[in-house]
Amino acid sequence: MVARPSRSAPRPLPPAPDAAVLRAVALAYLARFAATRAAVGQMLHRHIDRWVRRALATGMEAEAAAHAVAPARELIPAIVADMEGLGAVDDARFSQSRARSLARAGRSRRMVAAHLGARGVDEATAGHAMEEALGAREGEGRETELAAALVFVRKRRAGPFLRPDADGDEAARRDRRAMEAMARAGFSRDIARQALEMDVGEAEDRIMRMRSA
Repeated sequence: MVARPSRSAPRPLPPAPDAAVLRAVALAYLARFAATRAAVGQMLHRHIDRWVRRALATGMEAEAAAHAVAPARELIPAIVADMEGLGAVDDARFSQSRARSLARAGRSRRMVAAHLGARGVDEATAGHAMEEALGAREGEGRETELAAALVFVRKRRAGPFLRPDADGDEAARRDRRAMEAMARAGFSRDIARQALEMDVGEAEDRIMRMRSA
């Protein structure tokens, strides 16, 4: 009887990633996720890092493994540029879509900017995207910011969204906590106060208009 191979035996180490492999990995990733240039680059580096870990597990020396993947790491900027050329990566489009989504979820403009920066979007691209998606800061953008603040307040059941049977002490406590939370979340005091003092009907209308825009 022929012995069956052990299930615990390590898989053979494939060749170090090359341009074709990295391109296929990038396309598969972008078929599932919207991502920035920086995110695609980071994902490809992680893919290479996994190969290195497998190589080390087979007994390859760390220096040899690093040498084996050095060409692949140098290819990453070109792969990312290729994805951008195909239209699969577009930092401006990503930023506009994410800005709208975050505002509708109750995030302030400041938090949107921080979110985009953390994903590697440069400041100029993020700023332009927010102008396009949310409106100019002192114009339409202020209305968007107020609507986002109302979503934030509604989640905390404060201001216009306070439960009808709440007494004065509870209302004051919830409003105070909401003000503190909104300051931490990047909303200005003026926007926070306006959101907390708004009539519930108008507040719901403003949220609906923002989410349907």
